[in-house]
Amino acid sequence: MKTVKSKSIVLVGAGNVAWHLAQAFTAAGHQVVKVYSRSGTSGEELTNLLPFASPTTSLDFRNTAADIVLVAIPDSALITVLEQLKVTPETIVAHTSGSQPLTVLSEIKGARVGVFYPLQTFSKAKPVEILHVPILIEADSKEVQLELEELALSISSQVQQIDSEARKQLHLAAVFACNFTNHLLGISQQILQESGLPKELLHPLIKETIAKAMHQDPYSVQTGPAIRRDDNVLQAHVQMLQQHPTFQALYQALTNSIQESDQK
Repeated sequence: MKTVKSKSIVLVGAGNVAWHLAQAFTAAGHQVVKVYSRSGTSGEELTNLLPFASPTTSLDFRNTAADIVLVAIPDSALITVLEQLKVTPETIVAHTSGSQPLTVLSEIKGARVGVFYPLQTFSKAKPVEILHVPILIEADSKEVQLELEELALSISSQVQQIDSEARKQLHLAAVFACNFTNHLLGISQQILQESGLPKELLHPLIKETIAKAMHQDPYSVQTGPAIRRDDNVLQAHVQMLQQHPTFQALYQALTNSIQESDQK
């Protein structure tokens, strides 16, 4: 983490990403001065944790002294919000999306624009050590890039430049690594619950699986009935999932994918 000159920051959004970034910025000596939320309620909850911030339901920041306006909202709302966003000339406006290009910011009048993408899964109730979270930067100029990198380095030790196309590929990979994996863990827990078994039985297996995947090629350490082509077991599992046709289809699709990867 690098000590830098304090920045004045506006956060557009008060969800999971904004919740963690706001507190990290504050801990690093920056001033979050305003937090926008559509209803105002979540903005108030977040500003209660911040010494200098006030909540707002307005997207007009032309009278707010801010170095950076950071837009941390769901992708589905991004275009609508950006169409309403107003800032003073030369203000840096950056979004935190993994999948949206830098160019979505190009219509904001007078702004210098960039991307400030923290590659992590965030939940308000779960602390995150942002020092080790990769932050990917993109900007419309070298000056903006350096300013965003400086901000990122004040809270994280892993900061690098990456363009929009590469960031989209990274986001896709992250969906498989995080979101889909989490969903599959949820399915496994549901199967145990329906059988009256404690979820903790799977914890050592989950930990070992993740540990191996982080240190070895996951394809090379694949185990289980699909890679062994234990057809009797595979058929039995499919039968056991008859009451859950969605799970059954997932099981068959993943089995096919594992077996196809073994032929490459």
